[in-house]
Amino acid sequence: MKKRHLSFWEIWNMSFGFLGIQFGFALQNANTSRIFETLGAQVEEIPILWIAAPVTGLLVQPVIGYFSDRTWTRLGRRRPYFLVGAVLASIALCIMPNSPALWVAAGMLWIMDASINVSMEPFRAFVGDNLPGDQRTLGFAMQSFFIGVGAVVGSVMPWVFTNWLGISNTAPEGMIPDSVKWSFYMGAVVFLLAVLWTVWRSTEYSPEELEQFAENQEFETSEISPEENRRRIARLKDYGLGLVIFGILATSVPYYFNLQKELFILTLGLGVVGCLFLLASWVRARRGRNGFVTIMTDLLYMPQTMKQLAWVQFFSWFALFSMWIYTTQAVTGHVFGTHDTTSQLYNDGADWVTILFGVYNGVAAIVAFLLPVLAKKTSRKLTHLIALSLGGLGLVSVYFISDPNWLLLSMIGVGIAWASILSIPYAMLAGALPPKKMGYYMGVFNFFIVIPQMVAATILGFLVKAFFDGQPVYALIIGGCAMLLSGLLTLRVHDRASVAVDEIG
Repeated sequence: MKKRHLSFWEIWNMSFGFLGIQFGFALQNANTSRIFETLGAQVEEIPILWIAAPVTGLLVQPVIGYFSDRTWTRLGRRRPYFLVGAVLASIALCIMPNSPALWVAAGMLWIMDASINVSMEPFRAFVGDNLPGDQRTLGFAMQSFFIGVGAVVGSVMPWVFTNWLGISNTAPEGMIPDSVKWSFYMGAVVFLLAVLWTVWRSTEYSPEELEQFAENQEFETSEISPEENRRRIARLKDYGLGLVIFGILATSVPYYFNLQKELFILTLGLGVVGCLFLLASWVRARRGRNGFVTIMTDLLYMPQTMKQLAWVQFFSWFALFSMWIYTTQAVTGHVFGTHDTTSQLYNDGADWVTILFGVYNGVAAIVAFLLPVLAKKTSRKLTHLIALSLGGLGLVSVYFISDPNWLLLSMIGVGIAWASILSIPYAMLAGALPPKKMGYYMGVFNFFIVIPQMVAATILGFLVKAFFDGQPVYALIIGGCAMLLSGLLTLRVHDRASVAVDEIG
């Protein structure tokens, strides 16, 4: 039994919710640094305030994926998570621009990002569930299209409210401009309505139907032997001890040299992960087989293609996070020549950043449907290499630009890379995953999105301050180089339709 081919409009409907998700995500990316800086954050403090977003994704996405694999309700398997996340994120979008203090804004970022992740993670598995293998590249391209469209509109909203509707983009010190506030309110409405469209206009296969599909039977499953179980317990223990020891040693470096405290988040985080592996080993050794043990064990037994893509994702998302954190500061300071958040020039520069973000997302929306064509004529690996190379060059070029209009050219390169990042790796990955664990592994795959974000949030502030005299534009150069490296690493990936995966857990 094979999955039926869906029509263009069926794929459209099942992907439409991403329009709202990315509308909200774009508002977060383009305006969070502006909100933090307005509420009194220093440039070197901004990355650590962003740490909420990757930490939230690290915790939420695999858990949501694990449970969505095991969920079935009247709304289906993935759609209940779309809906709950949309409601919570819409509420957070209304509250964040009204934050009275910096700590409140940081807390709302945490809540908002968690809610966005609850909606976003199952959407990736939704494509794998509903589409046959030869339609998945189109399915992820459709998601990229809506991501681009939603992000364009979300990114330019403050500029539109100011320049078309006459709403002020300045405010007294410590206050968020009305143009930003109304943009977030609009984002809340669009987020909820778009997700509701997908919830009510799409369907899902039942667990019984999924069992009967031929592609599910390609992944052989079997109960592991006692000897293999002992090996997995030992492997969990070894990884746990190794990470705990490395975390302790790594923590001693910033402590001894009195480096920035943000570095402790990364080093202590390694120790915490090590403790989790040790705990999973202990529970498993006592014949415990719960969700926690399964999640921790499966981390060590990822399909080979997923491991190879992990490095590609790490460096490409490190680059993206450096851009999201530092573009406002780099453009206002390096191109517009001011860091005074109360000045008209600063806010004009910040508004121009929203236009730049809109441009790269608009380019991504257009390019999304061209990438499958290029991939068919060449390969998905070569397509991704070309796209990431253009994105890396776009980020590096910001340093050499003094005319704000030329930044549009930089963002065209970034937009091409963004379209590929949102589709090609997922298309390569989907065929390498056991269907019964599609949601979980899509969630785990996001580790390699959020871990580089955590690394960026903990070290970029240190690097900019220690080596580049506090000039944020150098963070974009670092990001550009990381994206170029990511493109080269794509050539190592084994891109194939499916692989056999034994029982894991």
